Amino acid sequence: MATTDKAAVATGAESADALRRRNVAAAQQPAGVKKPEAEDTKKAAKKAPSPLEILDQWEWVIAPLIFTALAFFTRFYKIGLSPIVTWDEAHFGKFGSHYLKREFYFDVHAIKQPPAGKLLVGLSGYLAGYNGSFEFKSGETYPENLNYTFMRQFNAFWGAVCVPLAYWTAKELNLKRPAVWLVTLMVLCENSYTTISRFILLDSMLLFGTVATTLCWAKFHGQRKRSFEPEWFFWLFMTGLSIGFVTSVKLVGLFVTALVGLYTIEDLWNKFGDTKMPVTDLAAHVIARVLGLIILPFLVYVLSFAIHFAVLTNTGPGDAQMSSLFQANLRGTEVGRNSPLEIALGSRVTIKNMGYGGGLLHSHVQTYPEGSGQQQVTCYHHKDANNDWFFYPNRRDADYDADADPRFIGNGDVIRLLHAQTGRNLHSHEIAAPITKADKEVSSYGNLTIGDEKDHWRIEVVSDAASRDRSRIRTLTTAFRLKHEVLGCYLRAGNVNLPQWGFKQIEVTCTKENKPRDAYTHWNIESHINEKLPPGDPGQYKSPFWKDFIHLNVAMMTSNNALVPDPDKQDDLASQWWQWPILHVGLRMCSWEDKITKYFLLGNPLVYWGSTAGLVVFATLVAWYVLRWQRGYRELSQDDIDQIHYAGIYPVIGWFLHYLPFVIMARVTYVHHYYPALYFAILTFGFLVDWFLRNRTKVVQYVTYTLLDATVIGLYIYFIPICWGMTGSNKQYSYMKWFDTWRMSDVSPWDKKE
Repeated sequence: MATTDKAAVATGAESADALRRRNVAAAQQPAGVKKPEAEDTKKAAKKAPSPLEILDQWEWVIAPLIFTALAFFTRFYKIGLSPIVTWDEAHFGKFGSHYLKREFYFDVHAIKQPPAGKLLVGLSGYLAGYNGSFEFKSGETYPENLNYTFMRQFNAFWGAVCVPLAYWTAKELNLKRPAVWLVTLMVLCENSYTTISRFILLDSMLLFGTVATTLCWAKFHGQRKRSFEPEWFFWLFMTGLSIGFVTSVKLVGLFVTALVGLYTIEDLWNKFGDTKMPVTDLAAHVIARVLGLIILPFLVYVLSFAIHFAVLTNTGPGDAQMSSLFQANLRGTEVGRNSPLEIALGSRVTIKNMGYGGGLLHSHVQTYPEGSGQQQVTCYHHKDANNDWFFYPNRRDADYDADADPRFIGNGDVIRLLHAQTGRNLHSHEIAAPITKADKEVSSYGNLTIGDEKDHWRIEVVSDAASRDRSRIRTLTTAFRLKHEVLGCYLRAGNVNLPQWGFKQIEVTCTKENKPRDAYTHWNIESHINEKLPPGDPGQYKSPFWKDFIHLNVAMMTSNNALVPDPDKQDDLASQWWQWPILHVGLRMCSWEDKITKYFLLGNPLVYWGSTAGLVVFATLVAWYVLRWQRGYRELSQDDIDQIHYAGIYPVIGWFLHYLPFVIMARVTYVHHYYPALYFAILTFGFLVDWFLRNRTKVVQYVTYTLLDATVIGLYIYFIPICWGMTGSNKQYSYMKWFDTWRMSDVSPWDKKE
């Protein structure tokens, strides 16, 4: 019988009969019976989510809000405690002052720091009601009328926003929720990130740009199967905007740009290999990326310089780095003011080199220690009486007659240049230049009557912004070359700095290479005095924006290249690249007197050591899977390979791109140079923890994540005084000095008390 019943169920007969019986029963059921309603109530009760389920469902909103609130608290708490100019606030606060006073300045660090970040510092001062009058001298107390707290909060905002961006990035990289929280906690509780964000510096903006670019790249990668849809375009152009922003703050942003570039090359290469993809689609992909990832970032970068030039319209301390024509258009400048337009014999002039970052032709009484031993000739960027020269006839012509009518100078004329202060002639001879040995030495020699034909220089006009007439050279507008009549070489001032005996000024040589387009052989008259000639206004001619843009960028690059370590000086704040990943050193940001609130740049030990170890472990992991793949093992699915590829390998590449340049560059380096690279090491650590735990039991995951999270938070709190400010004697903070190189205290906890 049982068998028959089962067979009936199997055939569905019993089910049909039962359904019919239920329908009949339902039809005959008295109206007053409430049983079905009770069942519905139970079902509704079962479906009602618990508070934990609600939290789980809304975690994507609640978690970033909590992390963001904690980020703003940790970055803003006691941010105005120290009322003194701390560390590099002396630089960036001063740049902000220049913007508020609209004074043109030149930053020797500018190849790393284009205008955008400093413009934002100026904006923070403007919003704070600051008028730009404070000099921001290191260690000085802020005046009462300067709301430095607001300016610091403005910068702290960028550092705080990095925390939720890190959360969304880890989520977009397909890390499990506990790993997402761990990555976010490591960014939130990284002591060095907290400290560096609390001052008027550019590092918080750089971190924001780096993290934002990484997030936008990850979001764009997530849209790879929905090409040309609105969201795909949105994240493509957001990636481009982020690249433009971060490179306009510091050119360190080019490293994360390179990361996106490598991804783009790989992506397009894969599409190129897809023979099913129409050529028109492939071309559209290339064009979209060129527009979004090259042209758009470049336009953002250019825009930062356009705003820079538009704001800085007054003369200031950086004038001399720009072209004479640019300077002549600044308000308050003396360049070109009341200068006669055309040059004549007897004119007293300053001669500007037109190369990028070129200075003024200069001489002084000091002589070359080697070579001819004659008076040095250099290029100098500052206004000085030693920059003045007289145009005089060559020795074959009649002597200069001060009472005669003016004799104008033009293309092809042979003249002498007489140094106004020492009376010596600009001279060259068959002696190698002191640094550029392939060129000839240029010196100041003889006087008005003593000399020879090696004092003669032929004028070759290159161009004129005001006229096509080359019969006369004009103040500011005429570009000309000076050719040595005997040697046939050209006066040149490349961006080569002399040693200390030449006061680190630019070497001036005479080069045999005849390159008419070499801007370093081009010169123009910057200022001009001649009582015989009427005053003019050469500054009425404008300098083209693109010429100024290129000029300033090249000038920044060449000036920054001169910032190499001086072996004769010791920089106690500097550190070396190998010390950063192992947290070997920190950095004192201010004076260490007891009366000063002290800040020490040092990272969270677990974040640093864990992320550095993670890089080694990841390399081992990849090597392990490659070896097993070669032996025929296929334990990884395509999804696993993609996860390792995009959530593991790309962060490691990001770390290398941000770290290796500081290994090879020959300039002074500091601990904060590692901070962008650290972020990618944190992402790598989060990937590894997620990878090793995602298939483990809930108990193992819970215990491991709890230990890691608790340790990160605990160490952050342990070291929080170095972030929020150490008051009183530094000796009371000796408990944090685990190593002698961690100099937050002058004593160690294990030192014997007297």
